[in-house]
Amino acid sequence: MPYLDLPTHRLHYRIDGGTGEKPWLTFCNSLGTDLSMWDTQVAVLSDSFQILRYDRRGHGRSEAPTPPYGLADLGGDVIAMLDALSIERTHFCGLSIGGLTGQWLAIHAGARFDRIALCATAARIGSAESWSARIDEVKANGLGSLVPGTAERWFTPTFRAARPDAVDAILASFAATSVDGYVGCCAALAGADLQDRLGQVANPLLAVSGNDDPVCRPAHLKAIAEGVQDGRHACLPGRHIVNLESASLFNTVLRDFLTAAPPCA
Repeated sequence: MPYLDLPTHRLHYRIDGGTGEKPWLTFCNSLGTDLSMWDTQVAVLSDSFQILRYDRRGHGRSEAPTPPYGLADLGGDVIAMLDALSIERTHFCGLSIGGLTGQWLAIHAGARFDRIALCATAARIGSAESWSARIDEVKANGLGSLVPGTAERWFTPTFRAARPDAVDAILASFAATSVDGYVGCCAALAGADLQDRLGQVANPLLAVSGNDDPVCRPAHLKAIAEGVQDGRHACLPGRHIVNLESASLFNTVLRDFLTAAPPCA
C-alpha cells in the first residue's frame, strides 16, 4: 500500500487507471469515510483518467496527528501529495468536507487544478456551535453513537432498503474512523466559512446536490455555482452520499463535465 510520510502524520493513497497521457482526477471523501466511497466512480472513470484517491488524515489507513485541524491543513495535505507524486495539474472531485477542501484549494492553489466538482457540500457547513456539540458527543460516547443518525442523513429509506450492503460498508468505515481524526476534522468544519471568497474561484466548477440531502441542501450547491466565476449546478436523486445513491447519473454528469470542450473564445 502506498503511503506519503509528512512531518506530523502518514497519508494512505491509491492510484487507479494506469499511466500514460490520461489526465489526472483526484477524489476527496466525506467526513467519516475512506477512499473506498469512490469505488463506483473509479470503476467507470479509470478508463479515461489516472485517478488519485486518499484517506484524509485520521481516516481509513491514514494516521491522525493531534487535533484540532484547520481547513488549510486539509488542503495542504492535498498539495503535499500532488507535489510528492509530481502531479502538476489535476481535476478534483470532493464531497462534503471534501468539497470544502476543494473550495479552499480553488481559492489558494487554483493553478494546480483544472475542473473542480463539489458535491453535497456548502461554503459553510453547520455552525461552530453544532460542530462543538458533535465533538463533545464523540469524545464522550465514540463514533458508534452517531451511526443511526448518520445513516438517516446520508441515505434515503428507499436506498437503505434496496442496498443494505453498500450502506453497511459506508457505515463500517464511519465507525472505524479514529476519534482524533474525526474530532480534528470537526474542528476544521467549525472554523471554515468561504462564503465571501467564492468569487475568487476561476476554475470551471460543477456543484452537485442530492435533492433530499438534509445536511447540504440543493440551495447550498446552487449558491456555490452562482458565487464562483464559472459554475453550474446539477441536482440528483438522493441524500448526502449522492455519488453512491445516484451512482450511474453521478458518473455520467461528472464525466460529461470533466470531458466537455472548453467554450469558444
